Amino acid sequence: MSNNDGITDDVRKREEEYFRRKDRELLERMRQSAADAATRKSIEDATGIHDPEQIQELQALGFTPETLPLLPLIPVLQVAWAEGGVSAAERTMIIDLARSRDIAAGSAADAQLQEWLEEKPSDATFRKASRLIAAMLDHPAGAEMQVSADDLMKYCEQIAHASGGLFGIGKVSAGEKAALQQIAAQLKAR
Repeated sequence: MSNNDGITDDVRKREEEYFRRKDRELLERMRQSAADAATRKSIEDATGIHDPEQIQELQALGFTPETLPLLPLIPVLQVAWAEGGVSAAERTMIIDLARSRDIAAGSAADAQLQEWLEEKPSDATFRKASRLIAAMLDHPAGAEMQVSADDLMKYCEQIAHASGGLFGIGKVSAGEKAALQQIAAQLKAR
């Protein structure tokens, strides 16, 4: 049936549905934008980093507000993986360190940590995360991430000594030494 304006009821219904769909899409984009802004703000608050590019890089590496407590453990993981695998002693020490940093068993951060203990993160992940850790250390406002460069180096050295030598004491491999030097240089470069 046609109205006086020449538009049929069917055309009018399709037009109304089109605009309802566009309104729903717009609302969803607005909700997503608000959620993204809240996530960025949470990451900023936790790390003390306010550079949008660095926040975006953290997110690109897969860090969320729930997994951010893992960020300071990246250098420790890098040392653990320096010999091509994570030993049982290193795994135990890393998990103990995670628990001491309030990473609860079964949490999203713990699940990510377990994945990284099973499969080595990429060298790019180590490199980018180390740069972001240095930026975080330059902005100590993030209360949740409180850790110093000295603490990070101490944790890394403990991991390096975890599975070397007689009974796991003393010997640090060439790969671990190289990783320790690289991490120290990255932390000092800040």
